[in-house]
Amino acid sequence: MSSLKNRLTQLFSECFSSLGHDARFGEVTVSDRPDLAQFQCNGALACAKAQKKNPREVAQSVLNAASDRARTELGEGARGLQLSIAGPGFINILLGDELLAEHTWAMAQDPRLGVQKVAQPRHVVIDYGGPNVAKSMHVGHLRSSIIGDSLSRIYRFLGEEVIGDNHLGDWGTPMGMILCELKRRQPGLPYFDPAFRGPWPQESPVTMEDLEEIYPAASRRCAEDEAARAEAVKATDELQKGTHPGYRELWRHFVNTTVKGLEENFGQLDIHFDCHLGESFYEDKMPPMVARLKQQGHTEVSEGALVIPLATEAEPETPPLILEKSGGGFLYHTSDLATVEYRVNHFKADLVLYVVDKRQQMHFKQVFSAAAKVGLAGQAVLVHTWFGTMNGPDGKPFKTRAGGVLKLKDLIQMVNEEARKRLQDFAAERNYTPAEMDDIAHKVGIATLKYADLKNNRAADYVFDLERFSNFEGNTGPYLLYAAVRIQSILRKAQDQGFAPGRIIAPSVASERHLLLECLKLPDVLGRAHALYEPHHLAEYGFALSQAFNSFYKDCHILSEKDEARRASWLGLCKLVHGQIELCLGLLGIRIPDRM
Repeated sequence: MSSLKNRLTQLFSECFSSLGHDARFGEVTVSDRPDLAQFQCNGALACAKAQKKNPREVAQSVLNAASDRARTELGEGARGLQLSIAGPGFINILLGDELLAEHTWAMAQDPRLGVQKVAQPRHVVIDYGGPNVAKSMHVGHLRSSIIGDSLSRIYRFLGEEVIGDNHLGDWGTPMGMILCELKRRQPGLPYFDPAFRGPWPQESPVTMEDLEEIYPAASRRCAEDEAARAEAVKATDELQKGTHPGYRELWRHFVNTTVKGLEENFGQLDIHFDCHLGESFYEDKMPPMVARLKQQGHTEVSEGALVIPLATEAEPETPPLILEKSGGGFLYHTSDLATVEYRVNHFKADLVLYVVDKRQQMHFKQVFSAAAKVGLAGQAVLVHTWFGTMNGPDGKPFKTRAGGVLKLKDLIQMVNEEARKRLQDFAAERNYTPAEMDDIAHKVGIATLKYADLKNNRAADYVFDLERFSNFEGNTGPYLLYAAVRIQSILRKAQDQGFAPGRIIAPSVASERHLLLECLKLPDVLGRAHALYEPHHLAEYGFALSQAFNSFYKDCHILSEKDEARRASWLGLCKLVHGQIELCLGLLGIRIPDRM
């Protein structure tokens, strides 16, 4: 079904068109003055300017045409429709209660809650997650993971064909650095013996805890010792060329050990991927791609390196993309170009979203420009959906109290413990079992963490305040969970008393009318989140809907209402609101507990 705003836009577009004007002037928006009207059409001003006419006269002619067409377009619900002109030519649209109830009831009967799937589904690849091998996940990985996961959920719900790809960092110089550091510590391992040909040990010689200690030590050593750096570069080259079999086997242990730890973290966050194609997957795809680009004349040599020039008259300062270093060897640019080509050819991607932080803007600008210039992107649209930083109360990137990088598993434990502490206020009254307490605390904790992030525009930095974001009041994840659980309780009690949700009828009080209007916004909000790659629109909507429901609940005593039709209507509205909050939270990757 079409949203009410779209139905009104269609009505006014047809009116403009019938009067000889461009139909695009009929765009209807939510009113800036809800005290005067719920919607407005401002096209008369732009139309009048284009045709050098009086805007109020244009608005009046459109208003007259809309009044005549309303019954045909809107049915019996058009009764009570009030159109008026304000200011220089704004058309205010005030809907009758019958139309609000009619459209809300249609939405309640729709399994998709009034949200249509896209007319032309695309193949969409979403690149998110992307942690590095041998490094534990930390708070810096949080935003990419939960924003990307939410976008995947939104796009799938709207009917797009989505591939979620966890593009692991598993093939660069850090791998050689770790190999060399481990060799210094355990030189007797068979992997370092050039003459050893197997069978190789099946059990990894290192745990995730070992790797978490080895990697920073190796990084420090290479930063301070040029010889150690050269040794790491040599080991990386041998690993990538396959000239040292032991390195390949040891590297596989690094990858498998890391992935096992990643799956635990992602599992706790309820984040999932369709594939894990790391940088190493493109190892054999880079040489033929580079050779082909050279043959086609897309490259040139600059200071010994093979590059794709990207400077243009409009942007003469854009640096070239380096395909191959002067001493040989490929870079992240090369790997990412091969990734673009694979996603376009293998996944048939129409759209690729790279959910990577804002520090990589120049990198992706170069990759996207190069991919378009040499024809690797085809018709696919490549978008860097970058995001800001999660900061601590001091306004700097979130750290431990000791000043170190906070591991993601420790952050998850922190939010779960805070949720458990908050739930103690209800524990005696609700008589939670230990298992139930664990389940609720985890869901509330994850809601705290995800909602605190996703309620912000992804491009913005934000301060993570655990105490404030875990509160059951205000714009928080627990507040939305509590609203949903409250509705679940109402519906259960109604069923126990033999009451059933029924047809939604015209509202009787202002808070009920406001709640109907909020319900009607869902399709447009989802459309905006989808078009702009911004999950925060759903978070904002979920909060506004929860607030509207709580005001309605305060004014309308649902289960004690004597009028059966009114009570059934209110229960029908409760069921719709619960479905919408559940959908919003689900698309944000948040699950609702049975009770709180």
